[in-house]
Amino acid sequence: HSFSLMESSVLFAMAMDRFLAIKSPLRYSELLSTTRVTQIGLALLLRSTLILMPPFFFLAKFHYHPAARLSHPYCLHQDLIRLASSDTTFNNIYALSLILLTMGSDLLFILISYSLILKAVLGMASSGRSPLKALSTCITHICAVLVFYIPVLGLSIVHRFAQHASPLLHVLMGNIYILFPPLMNPLIYSIKTKEISSHLLRMLRNLWKI
Repeated sequence: HSFSLMESSVLFAMAMDRFLAIKSPLRYSELLSTTRVTQIGLALLLRSTLILMPPFFFLAKFHYHPAARLSHPYCLHQDLIRLASSDTTFNNIYALSLILLTMGSDLLFILISYSLILKAVLGMASSGRSPLKALSTCITHICAVLVFYIPVLGLSIVHRFAQHASPLLHVLMGNIYILFPPLMNPLIYSIKTKEISSHLLRMLRNLWKI
């Protein structure tokens, strides 16, 4: 969960990075100096770890049925508190508030950043500069955002509104959430590499011929 919050924070930071690179390219190095980037990284690290401490203390004190089993190959918080026989009100409220205040706010700020980016790009078009080149630098980040947030939203919806659905659905969504983003990220971040993109195009051509 800490790594998930960290990835969400990094995606938000990347959106701001793209905005500054497009809006103020000449001041980019000044605005995002090595010291400032290090400070941002440390702040995101602390945010992603310290904010998760309170529910862990309660989890350690809960009573669990001896035969209880997790439905995922990892300790998903929503799955764990369903197996507790203690009062889990705090954990339920805290977990929902945490998602809204971290991932929810990150996603909101990402959308705001891209609205500002779009406004800056439209300003480029009116001044005669090429907007497509500026937007092309954001494609990788947009794909990474979709690959991360869609499984997160899907898993949250399944656990909160489809509790009586087939256990296979819960296991499937849990594994998609944990495996799909790291599986796709190397491809997303390297797709612009000339050698990789040309190789993928050759593969697609061969598949089309088949």
